[in-house]
Amino acid sequence: MTGRPRVALASLGGTITMTPTSSGVVPTAGAADLTAAVPGLVEIADLEVETLFTKPGASLDFADVLNVLGWAQAQVVGGVAGVVVVQGTDTLEEVAFLLDLLWPYDEPLVLIGAMRSADQLSDDGPANLTAAITAAGSANCRGLGAVVVMDGVVHAARRVTKLDSSCLSAFRSPDFGPLGRFSEGTVSIGNRVGRAPCYPVPARLDGVVPLLESTLGDWATTLSLILRSGKPDGMVLAGFGASHVCEAATVEVSEATVPVVLASRTGGGPVLERTYGFPGSERDLIARGAIPAGWLPPRKSRLLLLVMLANHASEHAIRSAFADLRRLP
Repeated sequence: MTGRPRVALASLGGTITMTPTSSGVVPTAGAADLTAAVPGLVEIADLEVETLFTKPGASLDFADVLNVLGWAQAQVVGGVAGVVVVQGTDTLEEVAFLLDLLWPYDEPLVLIGAMRSADQLSDDGPANLTAAITAAGSANCRGLGAVVVMDGVVHAARRVTKLDSSCLSAFRSPDFGPLGRFSEGTVSIGNRVGRAPCYPVPARLDGVVPLLESTLGDWATTLSLILRSGKPDGMVLAGFGASHVCEAATVEVSEATVPVVLASRTGGGPVLERTYGFPGSERDLIARGAIPAGWLPPRKSRLLLLVMLANHASEHAIRSAFADLRRLP
């Protein structure tokens, strides 16, 4: 017995694993390479590392995420104190939220990446690895579900979003702030988040749920083409402002035969439910059957809808799931 927590770490690829080639950086390093490059990690935890994939974040798919979930569950059943998943930042917020919806354990599930590869100045990979492994082994982080640790900050999976393409502080929690900070080798949690219900793990996530953002111009025609194609299993509309659409789109919402979730394209603030009253307003769309997403942004609304559809949830259950999260910002 070393007194150090056992932490399992899996690498999926991403910028943190990339090395330079003549055509630009590409993912090549594995989990053992990442941890060997930061010798101080052996003082923090007893690490068990595995390379699951070596892909850029943009190439991860739902089957990959379900495989990661199965691996992480097996590690917890095997007695680790926490789990770290290393991946590309392009899809980090989405993978984190999807895992959070399906993670029933108190053991921390910590996701990280890097904004800069190892060949660049101010490479942030080693610091993010150190903070993530510390968080995964910390009792302070138990019961938080899936979290993202980037740039010394701990974010709830439900709140975090990537707001910059390249800066080190790209990941932020706009509405209610981060959960905590990493400093002097410890993680301090000052803002806990209510856990959402944990949903059954589906065998696969193969539903078709397009996400369409409101834009100025011929937007209603695009909505009509999607909904009348017969292909979607559900739909997420990222409306203007408090979640509004043009008047011409209201007929399509009324006649939709699949669940239509209403989110806001703004990146902050909730979908309103009882303020505006014009055709295409949030009140009008809800009256026509749209499901308000509350504080949940469009990309994460799509993931929740996909999970519910994959579990063959009724319309009532889908509405209840979004209502539960509206009460847990």
